[in-house]
Amino acid sequence: MIRAAILTLSDKGSRGEREDKSGEVIRNMLTGIGATITAYEVIPDEKDLIITKLFEFSDKADLVVTTGGTGVGPRDITPEATRAVIEKELPGFGETMRLEGLKHTPRAMGSRAIAGIYRQTLIINLPGSPKGVAENLAVVLPVIPHTIGLIKGTVTECAKDRERHA
Repeated sequence: MIRAAILTLSDKGSRGEREDKSGEVIRNMLTGIGATITAYEVIPDEKDLIITKLFEFSDKADLVVTTGGTGVGPRDITPEATRAVIEKELPGFGETMRLEGLKHTPRAMGSRAIAGIYRQTLIINLPGSPKGVAENLAVVLPVIPHTIGLIKGTVTECAKDRERHA
């Protein structure tokens, strides 16, 4: 079972001025792969607070998924906060999500979402819109359990690698 945490970055959402529909999309998609949500919060786009929450949530979860703050606006600082926390970056996640996004809108090339590992926790940034969340998470969702298994050392190689080396 995967323990997952959801962190929504939204100034308006943190003030109760906007409903967190993106967080709900993440919740529904993660429970679809058997994940249990262990933590959830909506906070403003404040770098130090995001960093604090990423550390806190990493103690409670195998997977932390953020939504919001991945664009190019002046308050979009989620990738910078994430980089301050992670020990290893996984560029393939961000690249794959941007490629998938480009199938739907040319604006996807403005996404700066990243993913990486802090200790034994996978952290993935997603965009702030429910549609963007669904498209991006859908393309990486199939590899999340395997990636977490590799991080934790419970999976050492994939079946295709075993077949290739047999």
